Amino acid sequence: MKNSTLALGLSTILGAALPYTLAAQDAPPPSDAQVQYSPYPKETFPNQVFYGDTHLHTSYSADAGMVGAIVGPEEAYRFALGEEITSNHGLPVRLERPLDFLVIADHAENLGLAPLIASSDPTVLANPWGKKVHDLVKLGDSPSAFNEWMAKMQALDDPFASDTTMAKTAWNQLTEAAEKFNEPGRFSAIIGFEWTSAPDGNNLHRNILFRDGKDFADQIVPISYYDTGDPEELWAWMENYEALTGGKMLAIPHNGNLSNGLMFDDVTLTTKEAFSPDYAERRARWEPIYEVTQPKGTSETHPALATNDEFANYEIWDKGSFGPEPHTADMLPREYAREALKRGLAYEAQLGANPFKFGLIGSTDAHTGLATTTEDNWFGKVALLEPTADQIRFEEVIIGRVPEDRSEDQRIRSRRTAAAGLAAVWARENTREDIWDAFARKEVFATTGTRMRVRLFGGYGFSPNDLNKSDFAAYGYANGVPMGADLNLPSQGQAPSFLVRALRDVDGANLDRVQMVKGWLNADGTLAEKVYDIAWSGDRVPGKDGKVPAVGNTVDITEATYSNSIGAPFLQAFWTDPEFEPAHRAFYYVRVLEIPTPRWTTIDHKIFGVALPDDVPPTIQERAYSSPIWYTPGG
Repeated sequence: MKNSTLALGLSTILGAALPYTLAAQDAPPPSDAQVQYSPYPKETFPNQVFYGDTHLHTSYSADAGMVGAIVGPEEAYRFALGEEITSNHGLPVRLERPLDFLVIADHAENLGLAPLIASSDPTVLANPWGKKVHDLVKLGDSPSAFNEWMAKMQALDDPFASDTTMAKTAWNQLTEAAEKFNEPGRFSAIIGFEWTSAPDGNNLHRNILFRDGKDFADQIVPISYYDTGDPEELWAWMENYEALTGGKMLAIPHNGNLSNGLMFDDVTLTTKEAFSPDYAERRARWEPIYEVTQPKGTSETHPALATNDEFANYEIWDKGSFGPEPHTADMLPREYAREALKRGLAYEAQLGANPFKFGLIGSTDAHTGLATTTEDNWFGKVALLEPTADQIRFEEVIIGRVPEDRSEDQRIRSRRTAAAGLAAVWARENTREDIWDAFARKEVFATTGTRMRVRLFGGYGFSPNDLNKSDFAAYGYANGVPMGADLNLPSQGQAPSFLVRALRDVDGANLDRVQMVKGWLNADGTLAEKVYDIAWSGDRVPGKDGKVPAVGNTVDITEATYSNSIGAPFLQAFWTDPEFEPAHRAFYYVRVLEIPTPRWTTIDHKIFGVALPDDVPPTIQERAYSSPIWYTPGG
């Protein structure tokens, strides 16, 4: 009886209160107009890392489509977004995780030719040369067709020069696909193309990235090597685009290691003149980024250039080029990024401008439409080299095909390709504009395919305690500068200090160490460099030479597996330059190494039962390279 009375009482009270509860939900909660509880509406600094590829080729590139690539732009975007698609050879393929952005950078030279050959388009058949290469492809002799095309390009003899319809149509299709798949906030389809300058077969290629959408990009047709092979004329063309449209462009050079000493030469390409201040300023403006790692090798540094750097010998390609000229050792200083960054300091002292002031990224340069970068999902540099037990996967000659009698030591075979790389961008939003702006200010870093996360700040007021701040990034921006920026000399001339954080790929390997790479210009004009271990895993102790011992190796080569029982998932460091000289120009960038993991050739050994090649290592240490921070005396 008591329970029934209680229940009736509660029912009455709740029923009476219900209208007041609903009314309260309709009214705004009490607030103080002066209180701003959330700190984030006012934040403007980059707070996210986005991973992508600025260098993917689809079937629209002649050197991809004519040798077996059938994956087109739309399939390439769907793949980058994480969808499963069918590879060029019929294999199911998917990324472990989607990309955040993609640049389809198909070659401007005869853009769209290969799909027209595949469909036996009348435009191709009406052209005598076009019909010749069409028939070769249809007969199954793609290598001969490709050689015919390469010969035309090297001779700057465009077989379709009298009719730009093919290029315009293909370009419109590429920009249309970019618009279709661009989804601000989720995925950025950045419009771009590759300008393929290759004098005498030497690689001076650049990828051109638009900040803009289709309405801007469609006002031009991409400039090609048929138009000019001179970077200065490329920059003039880019300047004209900006004047015409009000849009923005930048260029990303790549493969200096295959330029036979031309990428970072001491003279201009065409006139062979010494650099002028105007040249240095224009190059720095239009080319703020350099692609330091990709399947055709890593061009950070070379063992012959960095004799005290035990990690310099990583996926090195230093044999030959696409042309007949043999590679020689004297070319090396003009091919590798670290050496160019050093020489840039000397040019700045001489000219007042630094032509080699660039940030660092990686990308795939895959000619398959598939932006794969991990060792266990490597679908090759070109369609012919997709996963297979066929010896072509390891034996195809990539570099040194001409002349036919070239010596073996001047050839590079497909087993030497690297499963690389990625461009990592610090930005606020995943939009074309924010990502492009990050490239322009050089707040980017390169990885060899891993998705580790790297932060770098430089300044003068940092302390070790700053590493543990809850507002680490906000503090770093407020009291220093990020990767890609400049430090200036404070009045007291104190040494700069740096804050570094590195977080492993969540699905990848632990970290071995963090290194600071410094380059500087001495008072006597000589250039120098030094690599410092500044954080490492475990309880290792540096030796008398200051070097930290190797982290170990857990790789089971037979099973192609490794263990994260060594290394660390996270490393951080506070570091002050112990050899700082206020009068010396300098740069600083971070290199982060993972523990050893199986190389893709070792994974192929496990999956296909093929023999391990003896001229590539069975294990590698994936890595990331930050863009530099520059120090200039006097500001």
